[in-house]
Amino acid sequence: MDPLIATAARALAAGDPLGALKRVALRDDAPALALRGIAMAQLGDLVRAKALLRRAARAFGPKEAVARARCVVAEAEIALVSRDLGWPAKALDTARATLEAHADRANAAHARYLEVRRLLLIGRIDEAERTLAKLDPALLPAASRTARELVAAGIAIRRLRTKAARAALARAKRAARRARIPALAAEVESASLVLNTPAARLITRGKERLLLLEQVEALLASKAFVVDACRHVVREARSLVSLARRPVLFALVRALGEAWPGDVPRDMLIARAFGAKRANESHRVRLRVEVGRLRTVLRPLAGVSATKRGFALAPRRAREVVVLASPVEEEHARVLAFLADEESWSSSALALALATSQRTVQRALDSLAAAGKVQSFGRGRARRWMTSPMPGFTTTLLLPAPLPND
Repeated sequence: MDPLIATAARALAAGDPLGALKRVALRDDAPALALRGIAMAQLGDLVRAKALLRRAARAFGPKEAVARARCVVAEAEIALVSRDLGWPAKALDTARATLEAHADRANAAHARYLEVRRLLLIGRIDEAERTLAKLDPALLPAASRTARELVAAGIAIRRLRTKAARAALARAKRAARRARIPALAAEVESASLVLNTPAARLITRGKERLLLLEQVEALLASKAFVVDACRHVVREARSLVSLARRPVLFALVRALGEAWPGDVPRDMLIARAFGAKRANESHRVRLRVEVGRLRTVLRPLAGVSATKRGFALAPRRAREVVVLASPVEEEHARVLAFLADEESWSSSALALALATSQRTVQRALDSLAAAGKVQSFGRGRARRWMTSPMPGFTTTLLLPAPLPND
């Protein structure tokens, strides 16, 4: 191999893009173009990096399938960082198969890692976990092992398995030390903060307190009757009733849960469930109908009893009723949860991650922009949205993922 190319490649592997560029910045042969593209990606110039990698892929000859596959993997990583979640996953799978066929295990493993990260971003946790299981950490270099353990920690965090998450982060920290790449070590430290910052609010008997993810995990495993406002479900031990598609019923059960063991006046329930400022007879009739429906869906777990002034929740087995609420509650909190990762997102990527229409996401972004909570740059398809991270808490529970018993 060309000595300059080899030296530049070692510099990139060690996290030194400037050192790599010093050796190949003025060269336009295919290997130099590929290394320049990777270096520019590490420096944050993703548009230039993508262009250089595509030039490199075209410049490699027909017999250099492995080199072209490596360019595809590098371009897929740029797409992931720039949150281009619509990038063709089939191209990455084909490149991974080529690398495996030519015994390039390290780059093949990196391709699979990118696939897992994409699945994790869009909330396909089961599929991400199955794909990650195919990556044998013993065969990976230290940097790739760090990345694998970070993804394993991310999956465990989404599933609220904090013990497994801490173990994965500890392994990632050891691998990052062996890799001696400062950026990797910083990424591990940043990921560890999620476990040590508040993730939810607990509302019970008229009082509130913040919970860490570990405490949320313990709460969901307890025998308490939990009104989960993060997933719009009601839980008790292993039983679960989903009200995600019945917002009126969830608004009623949340109001009753926040007031437990007391009752809630009818006018207050009407305001919470229907948004009516002044209750009239039609509202009261509708309230009786909706309470009847709520009794039906909650029958295995609780009853709803009438009182002189309103209604009260009566759990059948649980001795405690609590409401689990997200740390930030507003109309577009889930969009903010994705933008809180400090990366720039397109509206199409957000729509894919949230499993909703792009137009719905665009309306949410416009509303948040008008409130000064997000900002955009670029135009047309190149338009990207971002915001500063929310200080003081993590938005993990707002991201799409199955929690215990889901």
